Amino acid sequence: MTSIWSYFFDPLLQASTLGSILMCLASSLVGVMVFLRKRSLLGETLSHACYPGVVFGIVIASFFFPEAEELIAVAILIGAFIFSMIALVCLDFLEKRLSVKSDAALCFVLSTFFGLGILLASRVQFTHMRLFKQIQVFLYGQAATMHMTHVTIYASLAVLIAFFLYIFYRPLQMTTFDRDFSKSIGLSTKYMDTAIFVLLGIAIVVGIRSVGVVLMSGMLILPPVAARFLTNRLSSLFFMAGLIGMISGFFGNYLSIEIPAVLVEGHPDWKFSLPTGPMIILCAASICFFLFFFSSEKGLCRRFFRIISFRNRCLEENILKSFWKEGEGQNVPVKKISWLSSISFFHVKFSFWKMQMQGWLEKIDKNVYRLTEDGFIRAEKVVRLHRLWEVYLVDYLGQGAEKVHANAETMEHMITPELEKELIDLLGNPQKDPHHQPIPPKRGGL
Repeated sequence: MTSIWSYFFDPLLQASTLGSILMCLASSLVGVMVFLRKRSLLGETLSHACYPGVVFGIVIASFFFPEAEELIAVAILIGAFIFSMIALVCLDFLEKRLSVKSDAALCFVLSTFFGLGILLASRVQFTHMRLFKQIQVFLYGQAATMHMTHVTIYASLAVLIAFFLYIFYRPLQMTTFDRDFSKSIGLSTKYMDTAIFVLLGIAIVVGIRSVGVVLMSGMLILPPVAARFLTNRLSSLFFMAGLIGMISGFFGNYLSIEIPAVLVEGHPDWKFSLPTGPMIILCAASICFFLFFFSSEKGLCRRFFRIISFRNRCLEENILKSFWKEGEGQNVPVKKISWLSSISFFHVKFSFWKMQMQGWLEKIDKNVYRLTEDGFIRAEKVVRLHRLWEVYLVDYLGQGAEKVHANAETMEHMITPELEKELIDLLGNPQKDPHHQPIPPKRGGL
């Protein structure tokens, strides 16, 4: 296997690696603003709409500068950018002037411009066969054939996008999250929206050489989606999205070379290759799915364990409450609690074992337990919170006393010490619940 450092210093690998990283950085930064403004499909539309610009750029540049590869590359970028801006103007016209729904306008522009690009490319296939191969590169992406001229262009565009976001961070933040406030202080939301769309066009122009017009929208959206699982701050979201984008760009390029090399080494008769663009998208998607399941705060697994933990805590507190109602020092069999709670014997038995380990229950006989002093205090707290909540529901929400028990059964497990203090102050430290039962006093730190 090739050393990772070779991808940054080897002349054959350097251009594709740096170009992919810079492309992903630029598109990820702009993708954050598109994602937060809920215009994710806009990137899909503009990426397809720039394809006829690629065809025009190649044909025109090859006519005037047939041997100047650098000028052809610049012409392609200019053509793609112009057509993406024309598509944006068409979208604005359809939505604001003709009152076409956003999704319909997006589909119309995408299919029309992309169809035009395919039509032009099919003609070039017979008139300029050499150029047709270059046009196909931008349809599906081909990072492996990039050279340092592309890297210089992409670096300049990436720096431009990053510099713009740094300078106009506050206005972008305000127009994204509070447009009414932005207008009230005289900030032009129209100009900021236009700037975002121009940056989006630039990011698409940067990216189509690596991942192609077909997959470009994925590179705009996947890094911000992945970063959203890691942070709630906008500044951190930009940083994390850019970092995830660059990681995806590098490993997409790395794996597209190394995986075929390893497979062919073990099976010389195989003919196997992985295109760089789709591998970049797959790497970004893999990171996104990984964080979807395993991120520390919003991950599905974390949420699942929180739900299970909460349910178990509710069960344990309900069991403690059942012991408390039996009376202090009373021995209670597992079967009775299982019958009262409608939960399987073995589940309740496991909960008893856990509470015994925590010092809330003590075992008297086989399948017979009673509350310890600490367990009694904790059970009393649950009953206290239950009855306080019942008082609030009756006195402040006007519910009937006969209807509040079910709601209080749920809320008693979620009242924090701060909320308990507010309830006590609000209710005037009541001594009895709506059913005229005494509310246990607060003990110690519980």
